[in-house]
Amino acid sequence: MNFTKMIGAGNDFVIYNGLEYEIDNYSELALKSCDRHFSVGADGILVCEKSNIADIKMIYYNSDGSRGEMCGNGIRCFSKYVYENKLVNKKQFTVETLAGIKKIRLETDEFGKVNTVRVNMGYPTFEAKSIPVDIMKEEVILEKLNIVGKEIVFSSVLVGVPHTVIFVDDIISIDINELGAKLEVHSIFPKKTNVNFIEILDKNHINIYTWERGAGRTLGCGTGSCASVVIGHRLGKLDNTVKVKTEGGELQVELEDDYEIYMSGGAKTICTGEFDNL
Repeated sequence: MNFTKMIGAGNDFVIYNGLEYEIDNYSELALKSCDRHFSVGADGILVCEKSNIADIKMIYYNSDGSRGEMCGNGIRCFSKYVYENKLVNKKQFTVETLAGIKKIRLETDEFGKVNTVRVNMGYPTFEAKSIPVDIMKEEVILEKLNIVGKEIVFSSVLVGVPHTVIFVDDIISIDINELGAKLEVHSIFPKKTNVNFIEILDKNHINIYTWERGAGRTLGCGTGSCASVVIGHRLGKLDNTVKVKTEGGELQVELEDDYEIYMSGGAKTICTGEFDNL
């Protein structure tokens, strides 16, 4: 089975053309593909399939074999892949995901290679029961939890997938792996949560470290970047256009006045190859 490995802002993925292959078990394929010791290694897999409601369909599975509703960095890689491999033959198109249909706009160079992918990520949901967060409040803004003896102030929002955002003064001093792992599976989050630690540089620039639900510590997260800007803007900490620096790259998040989210950034092809043992 042929594959392509791609990366976007630190998130890496193994991509399969599901129009060519019949895949019986996506979960097993993700587990085998994403193993960093005995396989190619990635944070997740992306599979292209036909869609009856959009130009193409993106299926996403995390490295632990669980299915994800959406992936922000993943959809940029996916969009570059389907365009450059002529699965979609236009620079503006739609992608079906479990989190709804996403609108894509590509910027290409003179050779037809994709430089930038702009994604309409839709609207955030602040309603606690929709994220979901098991809390007796309508929204989850600046709530408190005690984790490993520390009081954590957090906010949560749904941007296709559930995200929890924590603002810190010095991101280097935070034990992100321990806190992220415990918060992901905390009982207050019935469907688990992604966890983002944010250091604000100014109103238009942030640093972000992410612990992803189903993948663990990753070098970047597109939906997490969007969620962090949404919460930061809601709290008056950030403007509506923010450069986000992840551990593995950069992207830009823009918010309209009604909180409609646009994410822009690049994607890169790392390698292509063929699996013999899948």
